[in-house]
Amino acid sequence: MRMFFRLLFRNRLATLGGAVLAVILLLALITPLLPLQNPDVTDTAHRFLFPFSDGHLLGTDQLGRDLLARLLWGTRLSLAVGIAAALAAGVAGSAVGIVAGYFGGRIDNVIMRGVDMLMAFPYILLALAIVAALGPGLLNALIAVAAVNVPFFARNIRGITVGLAGREFIDAARLSGKGHLSILLTELLPNVLPVIVIAMSTTVGWMILETAGLSFLGLGAQPPQADLGGMLGEARSAMITSPHTSVVPGLMIFLIVMSINLLGDGVRDALDPRLRSGALSRPRAATEVARQGPVPAQTDALLAVQELETQFHVGPRIYRAVNKVDLAVKPGECLGVIGESGSGKSVTALSVMGLVASPPGVITGGAVRYRGEDLIGAPYETLRSLRGDRVAYIFQDPLSTLHPLYRIGDQLAEAIRAHHPVSKAEARERALQLLRDVRIPNPESRIGNFPHEMSGGMRQRVGIAMALANDPDVIIADEPTTALDVTVQAQILSLLDDLRRARGLAIVFITHDFGVVAQLCDRVAVMYAGQIVEEGPTAAVLAAPAHPYTRRLIACVPELGGGRRELAAIPGLPPSVDALPVGCAFAARCDKAREACRAAAIEMTRAGGRAVRCRFPEVAVEEMTA
Repeated sequence: MRMFFRLLFRNRLATLGGAVLAVILLLALITPLLPLQNPDVTDTAHRFLFPFSDGHLLGTDQLGRDLLARLLWGTRLSLAVGIAAALAAGVAGSAVGIVAGYFGGRIDNVIMRGVDMLMAFPYILLALAIVAALGPGLLNALIAVAAVNVPFFARNIRGITVGLAGREFIDAARLSGKGHLSILLTELLPNVLPVIVIAMSTTVGWMILETAGLSFLGLGAQPPQADLGGMLGEARSAMITSPHTSVVPGLMIFLIVMSINLLGDGVRDALDPRLRSGALSRPRAATEVARQGPVPAQTDALLAVQELETQFHVGPRIYRAVNKVDLAVKPGECLGVIGESGSGKSVTALSVMGLVASPPGVITGGAVRYRGEDLIGAPYETLRSLRGDRVAYIFQDPLSTLHPLYRIGDQLAEAIRAHHPVSKAEARERALQLLRDVRIPNPESRIGNFPHEMSGGMRQRVGIAMALANDPDVIIADEPTTALDVTVQAQILSLLDDLRRARGLAIVFITHDFGVVAQLCDRVAVMYAGQIVEEGPTAAVLAAPAHPYTRRLIACVPELGGGRRELAAIPGLPPSVDALPVGCAFAARCDKAREACRAAAIEMTRAGGRAVRCRFPEVAVEEMTA
C-alpha cells in the first residue's frame, strides 16, 4: 500500500487532481454542518444578485435563491449520483463480463451479442430513451446512466477473463473440486478486481457529466431539488445578462470531472506493476548517464568495456546489474561471455550502445570505447550513427526484432538505407546477397516472406543478415542459439564462425553454454552477480578453470560417450543485486569459501593472459602464468 501511494503521488497531475477532489468531497460532506441559507427558499426581490453581494457570497439565481447553498447541496447530490452510477455499472457490467469470459461458448455468444446490441445505439440516445420510458427523475437518470455504461465494463472485464480462464490455476481449481461460483469468486474476481477499480475510477467523472447532461435537459433532478446539471439548465436563459449563474455550476462540474479523471489516471498507473520498474515511463533515446569517478584511460582494443557500472533505480532500491566490468575485443576475435541467467550479461551488452531502458536504467561509471572514442554520454546522433552500422546486435528471439507486418526483404533494405544513401533497387540487391551469405536457400522467393512464414532457424539467419547489412566491425550476439534445436544451433555457430573469419568481424557472444563457447570463442569471460570472475583463453579456461564458479559451470555440461556421471547442479541461488554481499558474491554457494572470502571485496588477479577474482583459486597463479 505504501508503494501504491508513493507511485500515485509521484504523478504530479494525479496529486493535483486528488487534492482538488479531496477539497470538494470535504465540502460536500460538511455541507449539512455549514451555516448556509435554505437552497430552496425563493426571494424574487433579490433576483440575479452578483457574487460578493451582501449575504450572498456567490450571488443568487433567477428566483433569488442563494447560489452558494445550491452549489454545495447540488455538488453533494451530483457526486452521490455519479458514484452510485459508477458502482452499479461496474458491479453489473463486471459480473456479466466475468460470467461470459469464464463459461465461453454459447453463453458467451448470447451475452456478448446482447451487449453488442446495446452498444449499437449511441449512449446518450439510449439514456434518453430509458429516462423517457421510466419518467423524469434523479433515480431514473441514475438507472439510465448506469445501464448505458454496463457494456463498457462487460467488454473490458470479459476480455481479461478470457485470458485468465484458460490458465493453469483455473484448471487446478477445477481439479480440486471447486464449483463454478467458487472459482468465479475466489480465483477470477481477485485477478480482475484491479481492472474493475481502474475502470470505475476513470469513468465516474464521465458518469457525473452524463447525469448532469440529463438534468440539464430536465430529465434528472426536478425542481426545487438542486444538482449541478439542473442549475445549468435553469440558468441558460440568463447566460448573457447574468453569466455567473451558469459559470458557478459549470466551473464546479469542470473541477469535479477533471480532478476525478486526473486521479483515475494516476490510480491506473500506480496499480500497474510495470510502473514499479519504470516500464510505463517514456524511455529515453539513450541510457541515462550519471557517471561518477574518473574515466578509464584509452586502450588499443577495437571495442573496450572499462570498469562499466550499470544500475537500475527503482524507488529507493538500487540494483547493481553490472559492477565494474572490464571486457575487450580485437578485430577478428570472438569473446564469449558466459554465466547464469541474471548475471548481467545482457545488460552489459545493451550498455555498450546505450540501449538499456531509462528509466530505470542508469550508467553510473566506467567507459565504453569504440576505436578509442568513449561512447558513455556521447550525443544521441553519435550513438544512432553507430547502432546497426559499426556495432550490430543479434538477439535471442528474432521475432522480437523482425516486424511481423513487413516482408524480410523490406526490413533488410531499411536497415541498409537507414545508414547509407542507396536506391531501393540497390538496397534490395544487397538484401538478396545477404540472404545468400547466411545460406538461406532460394533467397529470391524468401525475400518476399513475412517473418511468420519462416522457421525459427531461418528467422535467426535473417537476424544475422540484418546485423551484417552494413558490414559492421563488431557484432554483439545475445544468446542467438538458445531457442534453436542442436542441429540448427550447430549450423548458426558454423555460419558465424565462417563470417567472422571471412570478414574479420569482432564478435561478443553471450551464452550460458560452455559447449558453444568451446566451439566458437577464442577467449571467454565468466560473469557472476554483475562481475567478471574469470577471464582467459577458452582452451586454457576449459582445461583448468581457476574460479570455483567456472568449475561448477563446466561440470554441468554433459559429455557424449563419456559414460555415466552425475551432473550436479550448483546449489543455492545467485544473490539479489540490490543486496550484494561485501565479499565474494559466490561465497554462499562455494564449497571452498572461508571467512576471508566474505570479509572484503576481492580484486581481479591477472597473470599470463588469464584473470580470476578469487582468494583461493582452483589453479595457482604460477600455473596460470605457465
